[in-house]
Amino acid sequence: MLVPSIFGESLFDEFFNDFARPANTSARYHDMTAGIMRTDVKENDNGFELDIDLPGCKKENVKAELKDGYLTITAETNTSDEQKDDNGKYIRRERYYGTCSRNFYVGETVEQEDIKARFEDGILKVFVPKKEAKPQIEDKKYIPIEG
Repeated sequence: MLVPSIFGESLFDEFFNDFARPANTSARYHDMTAGIMRTDVKENDNGFELDIDLPGCKKENVKAELKDGYLTITAETNTSDEQKDDNGKYIRRERYYGTCSRNFYVGETVEQEDIKARFEDGILKVFVPKKEAKPQIEDKKYIPIEG
C-alpha cells in the first residue's frame, strides 16, 4: 500500500526497514529516478541548447518527436538486480522499468530537419534554432461610404 508521504514511498518505510525488507529500498528506488530528465537550457544567438540528463538510458531507448510546435523527448530504462545464494536460489530479485517524457514548446515555425540531437555519456544534447516569427500582414478593410 502506498501512502503519500514526505518520508519516501510510504509513511511506514522507516518502520518496516528492520523487519521484512532490506534497508534503504526506497532510497535506492529514488536514487534511480532522481536525476531523470533534468534539463539545462542555454540560449545563444543562433538558438537554444538543451542538455537533458538521462542516466541509465541507452541511445536506442531515447526518442525525440516534433509535433504541433512541441518537442517531446521520451526515454525508457530497464534495470535488474539479482542476488543468488550458493545453491542458485534467489535471495532477492529487484527490477525497475520506467518511462518518462518531457515536452518543450519550440514554436510552430521550427521544422524537424532544423533540430539537431546527439546522445553521449547519458546526456542528450539537443539544439533548437531560433526562427523569426513571420509578421502577419494586416489586410486593410475599408468600410464603404455611401453618399
